[in-house]
Amino acid sequence: MAFAITQTCCTDATCVAVCPVNCIHPTPEERAFGSTEMLYIDPEACIDCGACADACPVDAVLPVDGLTGGQREYADINAAYFAYPEARPQEEAESPTASEGADLGPNFHAWGRPAFDRVLPSDFRPLRVAIVGTGPAGMYAAKDLLLHTRAEVTLVDRLPVAGGLVRYGVAPDHPATRRIGDAFARFHTHPRVRMHLGLEVGEDVTAEEIAAHHDAVVYAVGAAADRRLGIPGEDRTRSVSATTFVAWYNAHPDVAPDAVDLSAERVVVVGNGNVALDTARILVSDPEALADTEIADHALAELRRSKVREVVLLGRRGPEHAACTRPELLALKHLPGVDLLVDDHDPRVGAAIDSAGPRDKAGVLRGVAREAVDWSVPPGAAGRRRIVFRFLSAPVEVCGDGDVRAVRVTGGSGELEIPAGMVLRAIGCRGVPQAGLPFDEATGTVPHERGRVTGRPGTYVVGWIKRGPSGGIGANRTCAAETIGTLLADAVAGALPAPTGGPKAFRRLVRRRRR
Repeated sequence: MAFAITQTCCTDATCVAVCPVNCIHPTPEERAFGSTEMLYIDPEACIDCGACADACPVDAVLPVDGLTGGQREYADINAAYFAYPEARPQEEAESPTASEGADLGPNFHAWGRPAFDRVLPSDFRPLRVAIVGTGPAGMYAAKDLLLHTRAEVTLVDRLPVAGGLVRYGVAPDHPATRRIGDAFARFHTHPRVRMHLGLEVGEDVTAEEIAAHHDAVVYAVGAAADRRLGIPGEDRTRSVSATTFVAWYNAHPDVAPDAVDLSAERVVVVGNGNVALDTARILVSDPEALADTEIADHALAELRRSKVREVVLLGRRGPEHAACTRPELLALKHLPGVDLLVDDHDPRVGAAIDSAGPRDKAGVLRGVAREAVDWSVPPGAAGRRRIVFRFLSAPVEVCGDGDVRAVRVTGGSGELEIPAGMVLRAIGCRGVPQAGLPFDEATGTVPHERGRVTGRPGTYVVGWIKRGPSGGIGANRTCAAETIGTLLADAVAGALPAPTGGPKAFRRLVRRRRR
């Protein structure tokens, strides 16, 4: 029996560090790490020790013989990653594993030379570091500082609840993914941590004030804005960003409980990334299946009243280029009471699905019904809820008089209108300017060098505001390691500005300013 990594993999790579036979790939040292959608266990090399399952923060590692339902497919997904090495980067494909007979000694693992690249000299005074943002990027940075140095950390978040994207961005029906927040939460009460919630930098305190009371400030503020379609009518009533929709069902305080109206029978979601699939899944799921999750009460009540019978996922490119991950796509195939359909309006769509290899996302749709959809037929005519994939089709206009009436799209031999009463744009997000920091409008990020903000000594960035909205939760671990490494190197070099105020003065300032 071997273990397999399943849908909720966060690519944190804690499992890699504890594996005694180096059978989990890609590792943080391999080129594919950071771009891969999940990690994989080699079934031939796995010795069934269970160390990876114990270390996994999101319970994604399970014994193969215990997989049930849709999870069974992950045994094949893990095995296929190693069965087709030509699909992986060359240096990764050639890395030795125990199953290849490499002489790795009694521990079965080619351990590298120990590296201590994020430490300070033993006689170095404790640093005072503020981290703005308590999402995964900020908490990985805090974890590095607390475990590797004697730093005192001030956590600041403008929201009343800590967690960032883990709390307000993960779908409520993914409780295992949300569980990584528990691993971060243990640092909230660390004796060298002070946390200030409901405190916004730029509003309640200035960037200069927070910098004056700390040796360094790390901004981990994510990418808070959604990308625009840039087409006529996208601001009509019931044309909503997926950012707003996700915040709505997660009870984000910035979004009103009545911000979403689900009285339409057909919803068009523009995009086919993971967020697009999340919104589609929530819209057609049985509300009673969501009742035991952490979904907002107002969202559950609206979903119980919902008239939505069909969700159309609109993708500009073909199924082979879908932006979602295979695990999220597989999850839709096992959604109870929901039919999947591929709109066969273009012969290239079916050809891409039929020719897909065993590791290609398009291959997940093999076996899903295909037909050229008659959009004049009411969405609820079949009696069941359904999700329709329409690839090679882009929105041209959101039509209507005030409210959304239809979406005009490209595809096939011309343009057509898909009748719909609601549109969700899920084409990505971007960072927003931060008070007191430089900002690159083209990339939606803060200019930096290995995390060090350009022209601002003692100021650093981590996460999506640093690298753009790419990579999942685990990608922030290596991102934070780079930033904290840069910060500590600057400290040793004497490049950090000396603070003019102490921790008590900052706490008094916060008490006066916090809303």
